[in-house]
Amino acid sequence: MNPLLEKFNTPFDTPPFHLIKNEHFLPAIQDAIISAKNDIEAIKSEPLPSFENTIAALDRAGDRLNVVSAIFFNLNSAETNDEIQVLAREISPLLTAHSNDVLLDEELFDRIKLIYTQKDQLKLDEEQETLLEKTHKAFVRNGAQLDQTKKNRLREIDKELSQIGLKFGENVLAETNQYELIIENEADLSGLPDAVIEAAVQTAEEKGKVGKWVFTLAYPSYIPFMMYADSRALRREIFIAYNTKCSKGDQLDNQQHIKDMIRLKTERAALLGYKNFSDFVLEERMAKSGPEVIDFLSNLLQKSKPKAQKEVEELAQFAKDLDNLDQLERWDFSYYSEKLKKQKYEVDDELLRPFFKLENVIEGVFTTAEKLYGLKFVINKDIPVYHPEVNAYEVRDRKGNHISVFYADFFPRAGKRNGAWMTSFRGQKVIDGKDKRPHVSIVCNFTKPTKTKPSLLTFNEVTTLFHEFGHALHGMLAKGTYESLSGTSVYWDFVELPSQIFENWCYEKECLDLFAKHYESGEPISEDLIKKIKNASNFHQGYQTVRQISLGMLDMAYHSTEPSLIQDISIFEKEVMEATNLLPEVSGTLMSTSFSHIFQGGYAAGYYSYKWAEVLDADAFELFLEKGIFDQETATSFMENILSAGGRVHPSILYRRFRGREPKPEALLKRAGLI
Repeated sequence: MNPLLEKFNTPFDTPPFHLIKNEHFLPAIQDAIISAKNDIEAIKSEPLPSFENTIAALDRAGDRLNVVSAIFFNLNSAETNDEIQVLAREISPLLTAHSNDVLLDEELFDRIKLIYTQKDQLKLDEEQETLLEKTHKAFVRNGAQLDQTKKNRLREIDKELSQIGLKFGENVLAETNQYELIIENEADLSGLPDAVIEAAVQTAEEKGKVGKWVFTLAYPSYIPFMMYADSRALRREIFIAYNTKCSKGDQLDNQQHIKDMIRLKTERAALLGYKNFSDFVLEERMAKSGPEVIDFLSNLLQKSKPKAQKEVEELAQFAKDLDNLDQLERWDFSYYSEKLKKQKYEVDDELLRPFFKLENVIEGVFTTAEKLYGLKFVINKDIPVYHPEVNAYEVRDRKGNHISVFYADFFPRAGKRNGAWMTSFRGQKVIDGKDKRPHVSIVCNFTKPTKTKPSLLTFNEVTTLFHEFGHALHGMLAKGTYESLSGTSVYWDFVELPSQIFENWCYEKECLDLFAKHYESGEPISEDLIKKIKNASNFHQGYQTVRQISLGMLDMAYHSTEPSLIQDISIFEKEVMEATNLLPEVSGTLMSTSFSHIFQGGYAAGYYSYKWAEVLDADAFELFLEKGIFDQETATSFMENILSAGGRVHPSILYRRFRGREPKPEALLKRAGLI
């Protein structure tokens, strides 16, 4: 029996993870592709093309394939192994080929084109109009109008890109897992908090190195080491390891993969009539063109760089006064930054950690969602999970109606890539009048519990949880008819609005009072400490802004430069990032080779969207501040016009419906202390 080929006999038709084995995936994918092809043939057999029997039917086609592939690729990110990675290299080309079979089907496109030419006579509602527009554009933008020779080349390119992207991610994960900083001399632990040291002991034991301390490149290990370790030599060592991932000329090197991807993306864009890949991508974004993105980033750089330079100068002087440091290097920044923040604001992560026990923060996130949107989260042990650390919840509204299934996966492990993300196992849609509710997941890499302490989060981890939960709300509260327009299926530079706005609640006393209490005494976080958190929120904001701008500019440069001009990845990266450099260059380091957002994830020619969406979130949150952060009228408007609306109309229309006007960038500049 292959559980992926049967109806899921589970609560809410959730994936039967307890029954799924690796060998089930390939036959299930192959069977689902056949079923999806049959769906397409059924559409083409309808004698009179209509919106319902073609456009709407196409949105529903391949439903089983969508579910099975989502299960597989989510596991490849959160719980992978060698066998799954081998399968991914076999399955990915099958899915790419199937997608191209659909998008390059001339008979199918002729039906779509016919309906599209009649759209003004069809009396469609706004969601139907958007679906028709999006469907027609998807076929055009993926080669439906090309001749057969160019279609064949497009297929080859897409197959190559899918394989290279997988290999890029596998290499980053392998190199992340491969590195260990093994400490045998206790003196080398100087400066590190007890909780960090205890975690290093636990890591050492897990790796069979009892009696030693082991630090890795996983975020909860790497970041505290950079912030607190007094040993400058060891900070430099682990910094170099982190910033040379997949750039050493060995079998895990990603430099050629980057060049191949850029070459193939540029060729693909040219086949479709675009100058470069960024032009292709940005046609479907709120920012309409490369020059508009560059202008946006350049203007932000102009306003933030002077502040950033002053911050670095102040930190360099602080390090000199404190430790007679002649030159502030990149491996010094976090270390002295944390010390300066503590001196200025009398607050640091170790002071705050005891107030942010993971379980309390989760309850705080849930309570915030309940106060804003009336959601209740009930843990359900009957819902299968893919790892014992994962929790599954049933989400209900105020009336007790089922809204969503929500999975939460919080701790690092060897089979999970670094970072934090939201994803779905099933999107929301309406089928035969029945609302199929979504299955949403967030995956993080937070500080693990130890033998003596629960998981105590840094404040940055708290904001990360709120961020990813904001994405999850966008998915869970989806209320549309068509899955391809539902939930997070929106323009990429709009998708970060729900996540980034939700971070704002972390800084408000009314929200922190809900969950921030000492894990031992139960004492609530003091008003004085909340004030210090708020005061410190703009600490080194200029530096952080310039850092984000530098990544956005590097992304745009890769995807708008003629590939023949990118001969050396290291030189290219150095030249692009020179304008945003605030600290001395470190010879031999290279971040492009592990820049998974743009070379493995979906942010190619879209990394700028984090800053773009910050303009929206700062402007939108000002309304909550004016009305009250739990004001029901404002929350309901945000839910109906942003969170539930998905991509049913252009995001600028949705934003105006919520805010009553266009966004004003002054809100971001003000919040960041740049004006």
